Amino acid sequence: MRLLLDTHALIWWVNGDDRLGTAARAAMADESQAVLVSAVSAMEIATKFRLGKLPSAARLAQDFEAVTDGQGFEPLSISTRHAHLAGSLAIAHKDPFDRLLIAQALLDDLTLVSNEAVFDGYGVVRLW
Repeated sequence: MRLLLDTHALIWWVNGDDRLGTAARAAMADESQAVLVSAVSAMEIATKFRLGKLPSAARLAQDFEAVTDGQGFEPLSISTRHAHLAGSLAIAHKDPFDRLLIAQALLDDLTLVSNEAVFDGYGVVRLW
């Protein structure tokens, strides 16, 4: 299984937050699993931290790559295919960060680690 972390899952993992689901935590800790973090999460964290909306992500906002590399997570770039699908999805979900994560999970056959049950209706495989 290849895991793609939703931004809140990444933040909660880094911070040791108990809100991270038990199954998600176990899968992320399993060294046989590939754990990917999207460039969209880097943008979301930087943007929301700068605006004062995400103070709990200070470590990630200061040096996203060093923190995620230190966790052994693999970076996932945003491709034009991802962006096109995200913009084309006929879904009511308006959050551009979530739309890109959905597109990446669908196109790259990734399991999305998220507590967002609404994602289930978009065809993604979700773990929490």
